[in-house]
Amino acid sequence: MTTNTVMKPEVAAFFEKDTSTFSYVVKDPESSNCAIVDSVMNFDYASGSTFYKSADDIIEYVTAHKLTVEWLIETHVHADHLSAAPYLKEKLGGKIGIGEQISIVQDTFAKVFNEGQEFKHDGSQFDHLFKDGEQFYIGKMPCTAMHTPGHTPACFTHVLGDAVFVGDTLFMPDAGTARADFPGGDAGTLYDSIQKILALPEDYRIYMCHDYCPNGRELEYQTDIKTQRDHNIHVKQDINKATFVHLRESRDKTLAMPRLILPSLQVNMRAGHLPNPEENGLSYLKIPLNAFT
Repeated sequence: MTTNTVMKPEVAAFFEKDTSTFSYVVKDPESSNCAIVDSVMNFDYASGSTFYKSADDIIEYVTAHKLTVEWLIETHVHADHLSAAPYLKEKLGGKIGIGEQISIVQDTFAKVFNEGQEFKHDGSQFDHLFKDGEQFYIGKMPCTAMHTPGHTPACFTHVLGDAVFVGDTLFMPDAGTARADFPGGDAGTLYDSIQKILALPEDYRIYMCHDYCPNGRELEYQTDIKTQRDHNIHVKQDINKATFVHLRESRDKTLAMPRLILPSLQVNMRAGHLPNPEENGLSYLKIPLNAFT
């Protein structure tokens, strides 16, 4: 596939301010079919309340444009926001997909949260498990799933036409790259994964999952391969693997855990479902003490 023949999807971005998360509706340019990437279920930690304003904004857009949802794509098990994929599937249809290495993440965090025997570690909570290099379609548009671990073992980058959805692997060039100190993360592996992304054609568009507006600049969510190659502060062309690993590991030692990591992991490793209700009809999230110290 070359840059002069690749299809260019229509991409609509939706920003959830509380977690600085971007979700996307990605439409095949030759049909009404679309995918939703990295949706957000709103969560108020203080009250334990879940709600769906962000997902409802996406539903309103999809409905207004008369789109058909084929895929609900999770780039990885997010540690900073809760997924709304099951809610969107109920309202709009589509298959919830994540990388097949989700089983590794589930195995790791099932231990942390002391999940019972009923919790499966095989990814069966999801409708589809992507394999590295897998080809799939949104309508008539060819797409590719690329395994890009390092931030987590199950991180995937999805190349949807000329639009590249990197999850947390890359940030805008002035913000660099994802952390690599979560269980199963590795800075050297992250570097190698990013090189796979940067080997894509230089005019491919890259879409961020987060932007934290470093140095007070305006919010941004789109860049391209060439700009990342030339200007990303962590992985631009004159930075080698050893330098990156030292930089990434040193920086990770200074970072606090994400505010919503404990609720997010419990929900997202279940494909966005809350834990099963207990006998009083309520679902509960666990707070394991000193699990990440």
